[in-house]
Amino acid sequence: MPRFSLTDVAAACLGRRRVYADTAEIDQLLSEQSKSAYTAAADHVALATAKNTDTLAVQPGLLDARGRILADVLYLEGVLTGARNRGLPSEVIERLEDVVDHGHELTALLADAARSTAAHASSGN
Repeated sequence: MPRFSLTDVAAACLGRRRVYADTAEIDQLLSEQSKSAYTAAADHVALATAKNTDTLAVQPGLLDARGRILADVLYLEGVLTGARNRGLPSEVIERLEDVVDHGHELTALLADAARSTAAHASSGN
């Protein structure tokens, strides 16, 4: 789990988030996020192997992930709209467009995967 300073926690309680003007700080935060996620994923492998005994057992996780990602993508669409409306630099807008497009593609892939679990379950495979 990334470590947060008292300032970050207090700001979050007030509905604010810390911003970074230095790419080195962003890179450090990204590294902490990745380390935390990969640590959690390593623990998840054994649990997922034990729980996912058939096709339908995989389905709830796919649907949950799709729902969370879709909510985040729609949030990011709002960020993109705000960036466009405020005339932020074109590189920022292009990157946000890429993220939103990729997010929608990911939600479509997750929906297809969820559908495949039902299709395989009904066919007996």
